[in-house]
Amino acid sequence: MLLVLGGAEILVTMKAPLPVILKIGMQGLAGYLLPSLMIVCGSLIIFNPAQRLFYSILGIMLSLGTWLTSNIGGFVVGLLLGAIGSTLAFGWLPDQEPRRKRSAKPKGQPEQHAAELG
Repeated sequence: MLLVLGGAEILVTMKAPLPVILKIGMQGLAGYLLPSLMIVCGSLIIFNPAQRLFYSILGIMLSLGTWLTSNIGGFVVGLLLGAIGSTLAFGWLPDQEPRRKRSAKPKGQPEQHAAELG
C-alpha cells in the first residue's frame, strides 16, 4: 500500500501548480510513467502476492528512478514511501505459519530422549 501511496504522491506533485516545482531530468513521458508503474506494481503486490518478489524489486527500482525524473521523487516523500513499501513487500511472507521457538516444546508430549538412549 505504501508503494501505491508513493506513486500517487509523486503524480500529484507532478501536476501541482506550485512555482517551487523543480524541473530536473527528463520531464516528458518518464516523469509520468515511473510513478504510474509504481502504482501498478503496488496494486499487483496486493492482488497477486505470489509474485511479490519481482514486483517489489521492480518497485524499488522505479522509486529510485523517480529521483531523476519526477521532482526529486515527489520532494523525497514519494521516493521514501515507495522505497519503504517495496522493502516491506520483499520481506513479506504471506503463506507461512509463524515460526515457533526452538525451546518451546509441544504440550502433551513426554520427553522421549531418555527412552531412546536407554
